[in-house]
Amino acid sequence: MAVSVRGLYFVVTLFLGSFFGSVFMLGPVLPLMLLSPAWYRWITDRIVATWLTLPVSLLELVFGVKVVITGDGFIPGERSVIIMNHRTRLDWMFLWCCLLRYSYLRLEKICLKAALKAVPGFGWAMQVACFVFIQRRWENDKKHLENMLDYFCDIREPLQLLLFPEGTDLTENTRARSDTFAAQNSLPKFEYVLHPRTTGFTFIVDRLRKGDNLDAVHDITVAYPKNIPQTERHLILGLFPREIHFHVRRYPVASLPSSSSDLESWCRERWAEKEVRLRDFYSGQPRGFERDGVARVPPCKSELRVALIKAASLLYWSSFIALCFTGLWMWAPFRVYFLVMVGVFMAQQKLVGGVELLELSCHRYWKSMAADVGEKNKVLDGKMQ
Repeated sequence: MAVSVRGLYFVVTLFLGSFFGSVFMLGPVLPLMLLSPAWYRWITDRIVATWLTLPVSLLELVFGVKVVITGDGFIPGERSVIIMNHRTRLDWMFLWCCLLRYSYLRLEKICLKAALKAVPGFGWAMQVACFVFIQRRWENDKKHLENMLDYFCDIREPLQLLLFPEGTDLTENTRARSDTFAAQNSLPKFEYVLHPRTTGFTFIVDRLRKGDNLDAVHDITVAYPKNIPQTERHLILGLFPREIHFHVRRYPVASLPSSSSDLESWCRERWAEKEVRLRDFYSGQPRGFERDGVARVPPCKSELRVALIKAASLLYWSSFIALCFTGLWMWAPFRVYFLVMVGVFMAQQKLVGGVELLELSCHRYWKSMAADVGEKNKVLDGKMQ
């Protein structure tokens, strides 16, 4: 199939927005990380959130994608773990359409594979956004998850951490592996979801609970009633979803099991429910999680406000990209800064392994300094007494 002009416009616009945004919007803020990681996180979360509105505006305004949200909503500003079935490789991006209406995009972090951090533009922005990159090897990931989650608890910055317990998107090959796992563990075979991996989920929930940084778990089921863009290639070909349906279930932290084993069982029960819910969705007519297509909890933003945000985002990012090209063409200092920042992002990737790791190191430094000052003050107080 031929590459679509619409698809190219979508992918190129997102790439240029992330690339130039990393250099010219996030780059100038990087030095603040050395002085105050908490303030740096507060500012960069809000800058990154402006870019997260761009895919939403392109999908809905330009390509006419319809978004339907049913079930429970989000309490604005609450701290949560979001678990979702991984139907396509693009579910994480489509979720922003839901979060724009029901939450704050600046709160979202994504747990995703570490290879993505090396992608210029997208990867740089995700590093600065402090997304949680994993190797998919628990012996390596456990310590990194512990450090990242403790950091968020220390700085008291609310977050909504998106996690795909299935570990990968649903395809014929991954379904076959899931069926093999089910047969080996005397579990039922699923058609619409994969059996979840519960180790990471239980660890994250337990760690955030201990750090008093969790209000709820949001269990989201996503479905595509008319066409399913499985990979990025489908978007390049212009095969955008015509509709995206999200069904949200909110579970307050007080309602969750206290032990890790019970929490693992709880997660598996949610996936068994998803299987039934999705079977009903795809077998019904018209396809939908709830036939009236209305969420039980109203969104925190009106559709007028959402429409204004999308229009402003499209206007801003289109102008910003054009101005960046103009600056690179006309002004030598602009080009010098651009080259320096590209060099900085590439060098730190080689030397440190990611901006988010440098941020953690800065936090540990200032935390140890504060602890040392506290110890000295105690010693002085003791001597004065």
